[in-house]
Formats: sequence, structure tokens, C-alpha cells
Amino acid sequence: MTGAPVRIAGVSVRYPGADRLAVDDVSLDVEAGALVVLLGPSGCGKSTLLRTINRLIVPDAGSIEVGGRNALEGDAESLRRGIGYVIQAVGLFPHMTVAQNVAIVPGLLSWEPARIQARVDELLTLVRLDPARYRARLPRELSGGEQQRVGVARALAAEPPLLLMDEPFGAVDAIVRLALQDETLRIHRALGTTILFVTHDVDEALRLADRIVVMNAGTIVQADTPLRTLAHPKTPYVAELLDAGDAVRRLGLLLVGAAMQPVADGAASSAPSAAHARIGPDGTLREALARLLDGPERLDVFQGERRCGTLGFEDVRRAIAASAA
Repeated sequence: MTGAPVRIAGVSVRYPGADRLAVDDVSLDVEAGALVVLLGPSGCGKSTLLRTINRLIVPDAGSIEVGGRNALEGDAESLRRGIGYVIQAVGLFPHMTVAQNVAIVPGLLSWEPARIQARVDELLTLVRLDPARYRARLPRELSGGEQQRVGVARALAAEPPLLLMDEPFGAVDAIVRLALQDETLRIHRALGTTILFVTHDVDEALRLADRIVVMNAGTIVQADTPLRTLAHPKTPYVAELLDAGDAVRRLGLLLVGAAMQPVADGAASSAPSAAHARIGPDGTLREALARLLDGPERLDVFQGERRCGTLGFEDVRRAIAASAA
């Protein structure tokens, strides 16, 4: 699967009777295969903007292209069948089984039955729901997290190059939410689908995004990588929204591998390191700091079974200072 680029130019939306625009002359380019998060408080226009892309809301002005094609012309139903859409309420059909829910769009596209069944099994496996256990279940027999996984599988069923996700995990508890975020990242890496993800949760945005688009009062205030947005907020509004002065939050975006002191191939540690004194190069400095506070003077960094570096408090401090430069 290859992601589709999205180009939004000068889009405005005013709801009937409203005294201001819900979306005010917004332009945004999303690269193919990117995971872009629209972030802001309720009423800032992020969900409205998302829904203009699949024409659930028709803008009053502006243009939208998906994969180089005008999204505001032609048949709206055909457009939507080529765009995955996941919402907080999930919207599974209660009288249909999991397999039937996932198969809806491929069926509308007249896929062969054997291809549909294979796709259902493939997607349930992708979202870590065993097809043998879940195909025949009804939505009421699923937990909230399982229903959300089925919703993601259904949105991906027809192999869309674009996936729109509107506050998809807001109704589940914190532990399930983290697991679903992990699944979203894993699916994104595996498929290369372009994802636009709406949330008001700052930590969720920082955890998921290649790029964060901060919105306020219907406009884009800042669009940048999570780390640059935290380190260099353009306005007091962005700084307050992201709590940009929180250095520990920034540590969650910095990786051990970039901050560690490398060691020569095969160099042994001065003493065998306990499990809590080891970390991988892909771990975050937030994880590393928690382990350092637990006692060890330095952490040994292991890539698999190979020790490739060490990390101490001073390395963490330097990385924080460099990220703010």
C-alpha cells in the first residue's frame, strides 16, 4: 500500500447561523505516507477540517486534492470508499459480525468473496485479533479496545491510501489507549498509509506525529515536528497548550542512541549490568532518566546482545540543551 498526498488550499467553512468561520482560510500540504496530527481544544476547527477531506462537510471556499485528484468533484460515495475513516464512536453495525463489519467496503466495491475473506483475516491479524476467535463475534461481545481495533481494520479493508482518524481513542481507558496508539504506529510503519489524526490530547499527539498541526479558532497556528514545536513554540498559545517548558515531556521525543557515548565494538562493561541498568538505543531519554534515577550511575546501551554505548545524567542534560538550540 502506498500513501496518498493531501493538499488543502484556502479552505473555509462556516456553519449556518455561526458568527465566525469554523475553518478560516486553511492551507496544508501532507506528504504521502506521513502521520500528521491535528491538535487543539474543542471547537478549534480540527474535526471540521478533517471532514472536509472526505466531504462529510463541504467547504464554502478552497480546494482539496487527495492523491492529485480533486476531492470536491465527482461522486462523494466513491471518494469515501477510497478513504478510511475511524471515529471515537466506532460505529460498528451491531447486527453484523466482526467479519461482516470489516467486509463492508470491499463488498460495495464488488471484490470476489474469496478475496474479501482473505482480506478480513489479514486485517484482523494486523490489528492483533485472532480471526478464528473474532470473525463470528458481534460488537456487543467485544471490549471497547477490541471494537476500536475492528474499526481500524474496517477502515483499512479496501486498502485506502489515506486514513482519517477523528479522536478515535477518546472513549477508552489510558492503558488501552496506549496499546491502540502502539498499534496505529505499527500499522503505519507496515503499510505506509497517509494518516491524518485528530486529537486534543497533547501526549497522544507527541507520541504519534511525524508533524503536529496546532489549530486555534479555525486557523493553523503552527505546523512542525513534535520536537521543534515543543522546543520553539511560535506563540504563547502553542507554548501553553503543549506546556513547552516541561523538559521531561521533551525527553520523551529524544532517543538514547543520539545521546549515548559510543563504545568500541565488543568492549565489555566494567561490571555486568543488571536488567534495570540496560536500555536499547531506540529507548527514549524519558525512559533512560527513570532508570538512572533508580540507582545506576550509567546505563549500558545494548543493540540486541551487543553493547554499543553508555548513557549518564550528563548525556541526558546535553541532549536537552541541544534540543532547545
